[in-house]
Amino acid sequence: MDKIAVVILNYNGRSFLEKFLPSVIEYSQNAIIYVADNNSTDDSVTFIKDKYPNIKLVINESNGGFAKGYNDALKVIKAEYYVLLNSDIEVSPNWISPCLELLESDKKIVAVQPKVLAYHDKTKFEHAGAAGGFLDKDFYPFCRGRIFGDTEVDNGQYNSNREVFWATGACLFIEAEKYWAAGGLDEDFFAHMEEIDLCWRLKGLGYSIYACCDSTVYHVGGGTLNYMNPRKTYLNFRNSLYMITKNYDGWLFGKIFKRLILDGFAGILFISKLQFRHCIALIKAHFHFYGKLSHILKKRKDIKQSKGIFNEKGLYKKNIVFTSFIQRKHTFSELKPNDFK
Repeated sequence: MDKIAVVILNYNGRSFLEKFLPSVIEYSQNAIIYVADNNSTDDSVTFIKDKYPNIKLVINESNGGFAKGYNDALKVIKAEYYVLLNSDIEVSPNWISPCLELLESDKKIVAVQPKVLAYHDKTKFEHAGAAGGFLDKDFYPFCRGRIFGDTEVDNGQYNSNREVFWATGACLFIEAEKYWAAGGLDEDFFAHMEEIDLCWRLKGLGYSIYACCDSTVYHVGGGTLNYMNPRKTYLNFRNSLYMITKNYDGWLFGKIFKRLILDGFAGILFISKLQFRHCIALIKAHFHFYGKLSHILKKRKDIKQSKGIFNEKGLYKKNIVFTSFIQRKHTFSELKPNDFK
């Protein structure tokens, strides 16, 4: 069994592999590198075989999205630790060791992410993960270094390692045994927020998630699906409802009804900006969720039966929408430490 496997999920990403694989190879000497191809229709597989014959290839039979793609690949990869790494990430020297050392420092820590900066502006945090992820009381996600669309300049203000609620799937170090103990990524999500759902399930088993800011990677972001694509809007709103229904242990109807109201305001905001396709995507997300509700409730029942001691660290006790848009607090450092669990 390998100690650590760096697994890059690829779908028609020949250009990203060509650009970013060299840094992964150069700075990952102590890891085994895999490319898991999600049934690409470009020449990605041929490129890997010809250019990098020493890289291990896993060929998935279909493109089941991020979640199924990783689950299918990881089932055949034997390692103590997985690193789920997006194909559009440039890694830096010594990016693995600090994260691995943090993982091994405490048996309760089962998942870690590095600091994620923007590839096209390396002075700023990147949207997907930044310096660690959090959820507010209504389960809207945000990060150290990124609240909604506002990404901060990295001035070292978040260089401390810190327990968070979720770690980004763009670069996720995770203990293989615990990945499968929690059930792996939920394939109903297809893509987006599935790593938050996984981290929530790990929290439900009493484990801890950390951001390791002694390690840095640079993320292009939106490489597979652009941030302004209505499809991304649809997946984010739908998967958020999936995630809450599965994992929230309180009065579910009240929480979902509140999200319906809050998402309604988001729809009004889309209309005010003439982003009609995003508003339609939001509506479709809700209707799809209601159509799948009985299926998701079955998963909720299974999770509740398996829950241990829930680790609440990383939950924000207030509503980040109100904090950001009404109180005009746009940086993580403006949030009061006492408002976090």
